[in-house]
Amino acid sequence: LRFDEQVRVVVFRSQVKGVFCAGADLKERAKMDDAEVGEFVRRLRNLMDEIAALPVPTIAAIDGYALGGGLELALACDLRVAASSAKMGLIETTRGLLPGAGGTQRLPRCVGIGLAKELIFTGRQIDGEQAASMGLVNHSVPQNSEGDAAYQRALTLAEEILPQAPFAVKMGKLAINKGMEV
Repeated sequence: LRFDEQVRVVVFRSQVKGVFCAGADLKERAKMDDAEVGEFVRRLRNLMDEIAALPVPTIAAIDGYALGGGLELALACDLRVAASSAKMGLIETTRGLLPGAGGTQRLPRCVGIGLAKELIFTGRQIDGEQAASMGLVNHSVPQNSEGDAAYQRALTLAEEILPQAPFAVKMGKLAINKGMEV
């Protein structure tokens, strides 16, 4: 995707109704030794960094659960749209773990340090409306009977981006991302 000049916007969605991304398989992870866990987390972090570094806008369409690594995936995207009924949270502390794929860095940039600490320390799950009120998602929409309301809103948002000058959009993304690191 990084090198395909025809790609102008990427929308991440799930084909599983009611779930955006439920995060890592913790039963599988429990069977790993320390070296395997380290490699697993490194690869996951690199994947999220690659998604964040895509030169085009990325939109997460959260139509269900986005927990742990699932929320970290959404946070790696530029924009997030959630169904009001979606459930999100960096729940790793409830399992004796730490968000390891960028959540501890991206969540505070999104919602502020104090709120990010509260959400991570408590492992609290929030719905789409709560996420919108704190700035975690750009839009919260009522879920539809097909279970794809966030995806439909994400497509509308993508359609708003498409007519804009591709180079200007790419440079805008780059300038914002680099500026946040200064």
